[in-house]
Amino acid sequence: MNPLKHAQGLSTTVARVILGIIFLAHGCQKLFVNGMDATSAGFEMMGAPAPTLSAWVAAILEFAGGIALIAGIAVPLVALLLIFDMIGAIFIAHIDAGFWASDGGYELPLALIAGLIAIAIADQGVASVDSHVAKRFKK
Repeated sequence: MNPLKHAQGLSTTVARVILGIIFLAHGCQKLFVNGMDATSAGFEMMGAPAPTLSAWVAAILEFAGGIALIAGIAVPLVALLLIFDMIGAIFIAHIDAGFWASDGGYELPLALIAGLIAIAIADQGVASVDSHVAKRFKK
């Protein structure tokens, strides 16, 4: 195997797993730590449209999306859905606080979007379900 291609696949895997852990943790926080009643109330307080539905969509998407990223399942699609989730987070929860994450700003969701774009277009490497499915379809 080409060493550069192997290194690219490995770096994509590391980035994908880190992003997956972040999204899984945020989904768990919404679903299990804070609970959906508190999460829905928070979404309502921030002015999210259809706050209960928005809270559930974000929680499930972040939880399931995190798992999918870790496993490398449907990475481009999952990344796109999570990008939309982060755009919503920026405009509903963070935009008024400015840029810096330490002030509650949009720095972190913007960085997550950058990472999601990078992994969505990258070769997922051998440590992903997507790469094994792609090999089967090539045969």
